[in-house]
Amino acid sequence: MQSKIGKLVVNDSPKLLQRVAEETLISLLRSCQTCTRLHQIHAQIVAHGLQGNDYVTPSFITACARLGRMGHARRVFDRTAQPNGATWNSMFQGFALLESPFDVVVLFAQMHRAGASPNCFTFPMVVKSCAQANAVREGEQVHCVVAKRGFKSNSFVGTALIHMYSARGEVSVGDAYKVFGEMREKNVFAWTAIIAAHVACRDMASARRLFDLAPQRDVVLWNVVVSGYIELGDMVAARALFDKMPNRDVMSWNTVLNGYAYNGDVESFEQLFDEMPARNVYSWNGLIGGYVRNGLFNEALECFKRMLMLAKQEGEGGDVVVVPNDYTVVAVLSACSRLGDLEMGKWVHVYAESIGYKENLFVGNALIDMYAKCGVIEKALDVFNCLDVKDIITWNTVINGLAMHGHAADALSLFERMKSAGEKPDGVTFVGILSACTHMGLVKDGFLHFHSMVDNYSIVPQIEHYGCMVDLLGRAGLIDQAVDFVRKMPMKPDAIIWAALLGACRMYKNVETAEVALEQLIELEPNNPANFVMLSNIYKDLGRWEDVARLKIAMRDTGFKKLPGCSVIGCNDSVVEFYSLDERHPETETIYRTLKGLTILLRLNGYVPNVVDVAHGN
Repeated sequence: MQSKIGKLVVNDSPKLLQRVAEETLISLLRSCQTCTRLHQIHAQIVAHGLQGNDYVTPSFITACARLGRMGHARRVFDRTAQPNGATWNSMFQGFALLESPFDVVVLFAQMHRAGASPNCFTFPMVVKSCAQANAVREGEQVHCVVAKRGFKSNSFVGTALIHMYSARGEVSVGDAYKVFGEMREKNVFAWTAIIAAHVACRDMASARRLFDLAPQRDVVLWNVVVSGYIELGDMVAARALFDKMPNRDVMSWNTVLNGYAYNGDVESFEQLFDEMPARNVYSWNGLIGGYVRNGLFNEALECFKRMLMLAKQEGEGGDVVVVPNDYTVVAVLSACSRLGDLEMGKWVHVYAESIGYKENLFVGNALIDMYAKCGVIEKALDVFNCLDVKDIITWNTVINGLAMHGHAADALSLFERMKSAGEKPDGVTFVGILSACTHMGLVKDGFLHFHSMVDNYSIVPQIEHYGCMVDLLGRAGLIDQAVDFVRKMPMKPDAIIWAALLGACRMYKNVETAEVALEQLIELEPNNPANFVMLSNIYKDLGRWEDVARLKIAMRDTGFKKLPGCSVIGCNDSVVEFYSLDERHPETETIYRTLKGLTILLRLNGYVPNVVDVAHGN
């Protein structure tokens, strides 16, 4: 007996040792966190003769993918004589993890040529990658392989195919429905996928019909249909379905809350927020973001203050601390920038850094925008320079901020720095660059940048770019060239372009072109009396008083009055709005007394205000 046991141990020990080595190496690979450690484990794999091992190789490739070393994984894979299904799948999963869908599609073609057998785990990854890579023909070929291999009734594979076809839009929703019909077992994920496909095509009738037929409905499926109604602006249907929903969680409430905000129903989203049995940070974001979206910036700031004051609130699983996230901070900074509330913006800046968002790109971009719009461009540049990572929005925000505040030379210099950093400019970038050229009167450079949009960056100029060019030519006194440029535009000029031309005519007293511009503006904006005021000022400068009187009558006949200029200022922890000659403020007498004193001081220092045009404009 002992000799038999000894013989068994001797005979089985090599396999046993190999299995122990495999398990040890797999465990090490799963816990591997550095490339150095990965190379050490690879050396042990080679030393034990386990390169190409059916168990170790998939784990090694997975570790490579986790560390971003798919090139190394590919070399190991290519040296594997006969990769098994797990090895192929680990390669697919690695490329998918690193968002390389094209590599997944190419690798599957190689797998097909090698005669390897994909399984139910392979197809969902490959099908999803075909959708991400917009590989239409390859996706259809994979679908054929799915059918030949007998997987078309598999719920996971079928759901992936539905997602792939629905990603192509309305033209392929029929193919998605065909796949759904061929599935013998349809789980809730398949039902959700086909209903979401119809929702994406804005076919809510079909989506609702399928929803009513679904044997199972989880919270995600309910939210998909509710969201579909919201996107169509049908909040009545969305709320009716929401009210029927069993087991509503905080995500469901947030969906409807955001729906009311998106569709401009402020009263309803305020009421819904108060009715919520539990709230999380996304609930507060929905309320604050809803106020910002609907132009209620003061309310957004008050809501943010209320959020901070409530240290704890009832949430899922009991009381939880609600800490603002980066979306909250960005929304609040947007409200600050729109109100010009610099002091609140500074406080939010300090608070954002205190909760760990100092290096956050989204918060950084919002801070740059806030400081630029509040007139503190130096502080905007400080934030810009402190960001280690910058995206196109970062560059665009600071370039446009510099151009807006007259720092045109700095804007152009930063544009060159942007290109040197390898960031490709877009249409928004060129709006700032053309505006900078306008402020500096750089007509030649402006045209060079305008043409480089198409020639160097394949950007089709939009109407805002043509508007910048008209403004550039007009401010430079090249009125005739500006008119010729407008006539050659590939699209119909809008009111902004004609207004820019009219403003240039005012500057250079070109009454003939101004009259043409006004005719176009009357056609585009018949109810805007400000256009009449501009031409009236030109007539006044030329002493053509009869024409001034005629335009006054024409402006009166529109039935509209020119809106007075409006400004806002942050003062004593509140934001005050005031108009020209406003008398609504309780301290009006003190304000105007102070203003009168400042005016006297300015005149003593040689300043002569141009009050004639202001009075005439009113």
